[in-house]
Amino acid sequence: MNSPSPVQDPGILIGKGEKPVYLAPAFANRHGLIAGATGTGKTVSLQVLAEDFSRRGVPVFLADVKGDLSGISQPGVTKPKLLERAVAIGLEDYRSEAFPVIYWDLYGKKGHRLRTTVSEMGPLLLSRMLGLNDTQEGVLYATFRIADDEGLLLLDLKDLRALLIFVGKNAKKLSLEYGYLPHASVGAIQRRLLVLEQQGGRHFLGEPALDLRDFMRLAPNGYGYINILAADKLMQQPSLYSTFLLWLLAELFEELPEVGDPEKPGLVFFFDEAHLLFDDAPDVLLDKIEQVVRLIRSKGVGVYFITQSPLDIPETVLGQLGNRIQHALRAFTPRDQKAVRAAAETFRANPRFSAASVIGELGVGEALVSTLQKKGIPGIVERTLIRPPSSRMGPARRAERLAVMEQSPVRGRYDEVIDRQSAYEMLKARAEQVAARETTGQGKKSRSSGTRSTKRSRGSLQADIESLVNRMAGNFGSSLGRQIARGVLGAIFRGR
Repeated sequence: MNSPSPVQDPGILIGKGEKPVYLAPAFANRHGLIAGATGTGKTVSLQVLAEDFSRRGVPVFLADVKGDLSGISQPGVTKPKLLERAVAIGLEDYRSEAFPVIYWDLYGKKGHRLRTTVSEMGPLLLSRMLGLNDTQEGVLYATFRIADDEGLLLLDLKDLRALLIFVGKNAKKLSLEYGYLPHASVGAIQRRLLVLEQQGGRHFLGEPALDLRDFMRLAPNGYGYINILAADKLMQQPSLYSTFLLWLLAELFEELPEVGDPEKPGLVFFFDEAHLLFDDAPDVLLDKIEQVVRLIRSKGVGVYFITQSPLDIPETVLGQLGNRIQHALRAFTPRDQKAVRAAAETFRANPRFSAASVIGELGVGEALVSTLQKKGIPGIVERTLIRPPSSRMGPARRAERLAVMEQSPVRGRYDEVIDRQSAYEMLKARAEQVAARETTGQGKKSRSSGTRSTKRSRGSLQADIESLVNRMAGNFGSSLGRQIARGVLGAIFRGR
């Protein structure tokens, strides 16, 4: 007698229209889009996907831009409306459930501190974060090249400032090898660094830097951890928010191994307020973003952009987003009408309705959904009632957040700043050695000249490092002369 065939997993249940709508885990790394006007249910759709990925042992990263996703760590309240929706969709096993969460915060207030180093950020992304013009960006690239050529680690802002001082004071001699380095541009970069520091740059540029393996953790019950970045304060600095998340994507792209098309993703990355990533981005950066999005799927990473309109996403990137959840759009202006048409045209048509007409009629918690089917073919769009989440829809209370952090698998790993020897200390030490030698040589001439030299050796870093340029080959090259390899977005390669 033949045993019954095992029930095939249909995938992640998003909701139900004429029939249930599923997202196949095998195609989840083909990326996705969650779009719609404010208040139409995008956050709930994101929460539903994050929960089910976690259930399947897939770690998740998301930015909590409004502060209402932190409640994923707490079980939801089964309100009558949610139960009614669950019944309408056919969720027979619907229940409240908490999910394993790791809270992160660049400022260290609402989660574990999230850091990277200046070297790992790289000149391209740092230029965008600072809002530099082309000339200033060229000077910053040259500064990084000097650091890379001489093996000088740029870990925090004081490292970069020290090297910029060195570059500014010796611009004429350095220009012979690294091109024109105008003092005005060096000064402008220094001023931008001061602004970045006031915005909190000293908190997230430094060590210990994030170990990406901490984003890929599984809980003891086999669920994937949901990494939640507190971004409500970070959103006050839009370029900082978007650049930092882009750096995270670049790090994943550079560090994770090739896995092809796995049965399920190794990580799902939700990029909320995605329009900030592309606003005013130069063409060279847009090309890099398109490249990262196109190639990162082979690393087993699915990227899901959340924004109001599909028009916020460049066509080269939009064309790579195979799984679509489109909430309501209101066509009040010509641009709104264009957005509705653009959204409708991205779907595989359903003969039962006009997608362009339905987009304006969708209620809260409804969406047009199309996911990839067998062989990666887009499915016919369905008007879908989105399933209710199992965790809390709303923020975690402070005591709840602290309790989660107390039990966190990364507790204590990132809380204390590490300030190891890097460019600042190396430049300062070598400058003091040079000054000491000069002091010794001049001491035989007169007591007064020796006193002046001693004062000079204890003076500011600006004065100390000036004479180093004449000894670069002897002092730097012999001990540190190795070049640092950089990736597609300027980040250094680690562990290679």
